[in-house]
Amino acid sequence: MPELPEVETICRSLRPHLLGRTIRRVRVLEPRLRVPVDIKELRSLAGSRVDAITRVAKYILFNLTGDRVWLFHLGMSGKLLCVAANTPRRKHDHIVVELDSGAELRYHDPRRFGLSLVAQKSGLHELPQLRHVGLDPFDPALTGDYLFRFMRASARRTRDLLLDQRIVAGLGNIYANEILALTAIKPTTRAHRLTRKQAHAIARAIPALLGDAIRWCGTSFSDYRDADDKSGEFQNHLRVYDRDGERCRVCPGVIKRVAVGNRSVFYCPTCQK
Repeated sequence: MPELPEVETICRSLRPHLLGRTIRRVRVLEPRLRVPVDIKELRSLAGSRVDAITRVAKYILFNLTGDRVWLFHLGMSGKLLCVAANTPRRKHDHIVVELDSGAELRYHDPRRFGLSLVAQKSGLHELPQLRHVGLDPFDPALTGDYLFRFMRASARRTRDLLLDQRIVAGLGNIYANEILALTAIKPTTRAHRLTRKQAHAIARAIPALLGDAIRWCGTSFSDYRDADDKSGEFQNHLRVYDRDGERCRVCPGVIKRVAVGNRSVFYCPTCQK
């Protein structure tokens, strides 16, 4: 699933193609996504201009003329691709947006776990998907003291606490593992056992590591691509994630993988005590 660096990269790659452009037509070829697509509502977007493209957590928001926002979540395998209109359509191209530039925006999603809905700007943060999102990782309010309030009251594993979107919005398993590797904290350590100093280290590491990932245009293992169908490169710089059995980049130790819940945890047993 694309995490914050991938979603931010997609937003940046969409802007040159879409900002100031008018939607001529929206075709829904397959409405059966995670939540069924409101075909009539999407068709009504014809004539709207794209004024801004923003991100909230892992959601992409097209701010349109008037009071409407078109919101996307890419799920496990979704892509938003900008292509020439004469580009052959592919299986799993579910939504096609014709633009006044002559180009098309296509939503492609083999697994159909994505989300596409239209909301009013004035009620955006009352949507169930956005109502309880926590701080953005780049919000200055994300401090060690902020994190420590949650940590000292939680018996959850630290990795699991970082995945809680009500605390920090946009983190997923890849970057939670990487942040804990950067701070030399074992992912399975119970959060209430961490010190205030460690909480501050995590708070500093979150925007630093995500900023690095954005500079490398995100992490591509399989499905993730930006709007120009380009893959990211941060997978070449990962410290621990998906590197089980490989040598640690810091010490002579070997990266270990353990299953925690329905996700894998990766860490260096030497560096992360």
